[in-house]
Amino acid sequence: QVSLLESGGGPVRTGESLRLSCRALEYSGNYMGWFRQAPGKEREEVAAINTVSGDTYYADSVQGRFTASRDSSQNTVYLQMDNLKVEDTGMYRCAAVPGWVAPGRKARVTEFGYWAQGTQVTVSS
Repeated sequence: QVSLLESGGGPVRTGESLRLSCRALEYSGNYMGWFRQAPGKEREEVAAINTVSGDTYYADSVQGRFTASRDSSQNTVYLQMDNLKVEDTGMYRCAAVPGWVAPGRKARVTEFGYWAQGTQVTVSS
């Protein structure tokens, strides 16, 4: 049974940084992502990574500030979030795609089948 163990959220001030971690247990796929949802807003995919090829994808709203990375030996992915803004506030959830995603292809949101419980990130000015 696949489990995603997420950690690293918390309260920060604008301009500060946080790093989220997501460890995948019993997961044999190769594609993981990070989503966030703020109250009253739709869920947004902020970043994704192919853990084999290293391909990364970012939402325009976080491009240049967030960096996804992986430690394949630990089956763990990270989301480094720098220069945080108030609008980055939300519940962040790690997710994974069952199966294999070919290098160079960005998985559709509907392909994510495993989800972590989420960690809250609150950015205040």
